[in-house]
Amino acid sequence: MRAMILAAGFGTRLQPLTNTLPKALVPVAGRPLIEYGLLWLKSQGITEVIINLHHLGDKIRAALGDGGRYGLRIVYSPEDPILDTGGGIKKAQPFLAGETFLVLNSDTILDLDLTALLHFHRHNQAIATLVLRPDPAAVRYGLLEIDQRGRLRRFLGQPTVVDEPLTALMFTGLQVLEPRIFPLMPANKPFSTTREFYPHLLLAGEPLYGFLHTGPWMGIDDVAGVERATRAIISKEMRLSYLHP
Repeated sequence: MRAMILAAGFGTRLQPLTNTLPKALVPVAGRPLIEYGLLWLKSQGITEVIINLHHLGDKIRAALGDGGRYGLRIVYSPEDPILDTGGGIKKAQPFLAGETFLVLNSDTILDLDLTALLHFHRHNQAIATLVLRPDPAAVRYGLLEIDQRGRLRRFLGQPTVVDEPLTALMFTGLQVLEPRIFPLMPANKPFSTTREFYPHLLLAGEPLYGFLHTGPWMGIDDVAGVERATRAIISKEMRLSYLHP
């Protein structure tokens, strides 16, 4: 299995840190932010990773190299212009298209059992399974709503009418995708997965599912978030199985 880490963004809300440093390299508890995703992937047996690059991308390439010191093989997918989440995944199709693959946001710190996630994904024959979590601030991130079977039925308020009760959650930044998703993606254009592409797939009846995660997770999207995550990791308030003393 291969994975992609999305790291092309400008990190605007992390300015001034991201004026000279890409968001993926912002230090959190003494490690570059992207390193948490790399270490989690390695702990789950994934060793081949592609990272998309745009804003200060050469610094990410210089910092991580070929991935050898993490026990990984890292390749890069530079973007000019930036392609947003969906366009970035589509551009990486030659690397990812062979089998089921993962996509992870570089600003996400989490820990979960990939075996359970893949079992859920395959049991439901999903084309995409998004890892979701309950959060009091879910509205700020954008609500994704699932039915009692875990099938995604509403994205960001669309469609407005659904004929059964739904549970509103937020997207953690981790997802499992099938290569059969690539022919459905527009080519050679920027597009968002959650704002544009997945709502389209939902209306087309494609099997999209949400996997509920209640374990360790933090999204680092501003300077205060960096400070919160640093405190939580150093104090061991947030325990990550792949970090060793």
